[in-house]
Amino acid sequence: MEFGICFDTHIDKWDLIRYVEELGYDRAWVPDSQMIWSDCYAVMALAAQATKRIKIGTGVAIPGTRLAPVTAHSIATINEIAPGRTFLGIGTGHTAMRVMGQHPMRIKEFREYLRVVRTLLKGEAVEYTYAGRTREIQFLHQDLHYLDLEHPIPIYVAANGPKACEIAGEFGDGWVTAVGSPAEVKAQRTMIDQGARKAGRELPNPFDTTALIGGCVLRPGEKLTDDRVIDETGSFVSAILHFAYEIWKDMGKKDELIPPYFANVWDQYLARVEDMSLPEQARFRQIHDGHCTYLQPGERKFMTPEAIKGSCLVGTPEEIVHQLSELEKLGIHGISLLPPAEFQRKVFRDFSELVMPLVR
Repeated sequence: MEFGICFDTHIDKWDLIRYVEELGYDRAWVPDSQMIWSDCYAVMALAAQATKRIKIGTGVAIPGTRLAPVTAHSIATINEIAPGRTFLGIGTGHTAMRVMGQHPMRIKEFREYLRVVRTLLKGEAVEYTYAGRTREIQFLHQDLHYLDLEHPIPIYVAANGPKACEIAGEFGDGWVTAVGSPAEVKAQRTMIDQGARKAGRELPNPFDTTALIGGCVLRPGEKLTDDRVIDETGSFVSAILHFAYEIWKDMGKKDELIPPYFANVWDQYLARVEDMSLPEQARFRQIHDGHCTYLQPGERKFMTPEAIKGSCLVGTPEEIVHQLSELEKLGIHGISLLPPAEFQRKVFRDFSELVMPLVR
């Protein structure tokens, strides 16, 4: 099992990546979300020059906010600083787009975006269309090492829906997911395999798979209702709640779209959204306030044991090891822990000291 971290992208927190490298973590995922955090490439550049071993990449890059050649050039610049340990995580843009009141990128556009990025990162020429005008483009001056295209940059596609999973199979060197039920994960892997077959390619071996997840290591006698547990998991659980609400709203408000671990608080959450002070067309600013950074005080009541257990790695060290084993059975071979800002170092240290030695 590979252990990674994810955190609120703050320009002053590049040293967090050096810290977890010392703790033994394998990978650092740096989110790209322009309306709530610092620029991910600036943070990665600072961390890359201060570290030696840990893999560093976007967690995940957002195509709707950057041109495809810009994303390729930016990650290849980081690769020049940290050759061979840079990766590109990329998705359609749930939060980064929704905090502007926009929808994530459409699947057809996402596929084209990935085609361009993947070809450019190989150092090859590719047809690229901008504002309706198509031209062949290629990075110039490759021999002068403004970018590093010699060391391969793996692309990890964030995907949950069937069409996005097919794209992960078509273009990805790996897959990033917010883990659902075992049946959902198996169905997603089927779609990934199907996408690879349609593209006439075999998935790389290994095909890296990572679960973005919250976590808390329990001490003897602690319960999921304890304040410390809610403090360390709440911002992640609430982000999953916000995501579930957006999907439910966009897909016709169908009951089957409600995650079962939120079922007992769903009506209360809908009432909270309806009672927000901003008008409906601006409400996204309040819905996503605190996203993966802190728990809104008014949402603490939604952090039930069912919600925490359903979306996080939580338990004694031995129980978490069992949960990791169950993830591995589903084909998930890496985790990316995303604690709230105030408790990051503590959560990362707990997993390093109490969990990682049991699986290595």
